[in-house]
Amino acid sequence: MNRPRRKKEWFDNDAFWRELYPFMFPERRIADADAHVTKALALSKPAGKSALDLCCGPGRCSIALAKKGFRVTGVDRTAYLLNKARAKAKAAQLRIEWVQKDMRDFVRPGAFALVLSMFTSFGYFDNKEEDLAVLRNMFASLQPGGACLIEVLGKERLAKLFQPTVTSVMPDGTVLVERHEIFDDWTRVRNEWLLIRNGRAKSFKFHNTIYSGQELRDRMERGGFVAVKLYGNLDGDEYGPHAERLVAVGRKPTSTQLLT
Repeated sequence: MNRPRRKKEWFDNDAFWRELYPFMFPERRIADADAHVTKALALSKPAGKSALDLCCGPGRCSIALAKKGFRVTGVDRTAYLLNKARAKAKAAQLRIEWVQKDMRDFVRPGAFALVLSMFTSFGYFDNKEEDLAVLRNMFASLQPGGACLIEVLGKERLAKLFQPTVTSVMPDGTVLVERHEIFDDWTRVRNEWLLIRNGRAKSFKFHNTIYSGQELRDRMERGGFVAVKLYGNLDGDEYGPHAERLVAVGRKPTSTQLLT
């Protein structure tokens, strides 16, 4: 089947991922993957050892899952990030299936015990209904009784810490200026990252949908998931006033549940 023809969106710019890679995936974040995946597994409790890492990026969670004996499929649309993932997996002597595909197009019915979407990789699209399409793909790709875990920055947390402008300096002197603007009735956040290096500035713009806990739960339930639970971090703390992240875990009904 041919890939649907779509207008270009911000994530289709491969230069975005190349230039901002050191800021999005510093070594500390890569190193934390093992601990994050251990916690994600404790929350999701998958019944099997097959996992889909959706929007896998450079493969940090895919590799952590493979180390734990999972059969892993990592899916991402960006060749640059998948090449990073392949190199890391090869260095670790791990066999992982890497698939270059838009998450709106990837579905493998009944193939996985677990689907992971980590590090705010959900909510990219201008058309919010496409998030629902992704959830339905996730649901279809799960085995009966399978688990889906989505980890994002929740709307409640963003409202608490929102700053229009944030500046940081890297050890090599590169300056990153982040500008943020809430729009579309507090459902979207528009971002501009200015990368200033050797006296030259490059601008990268991107935007995404922001979900409250209730909004994400409702969207997952519309996608077919049951028993959706919300947590404030990967440690399993409640999703309350002090939540650091929004972690949602839902399940695909078992065959028995589908019949009742």
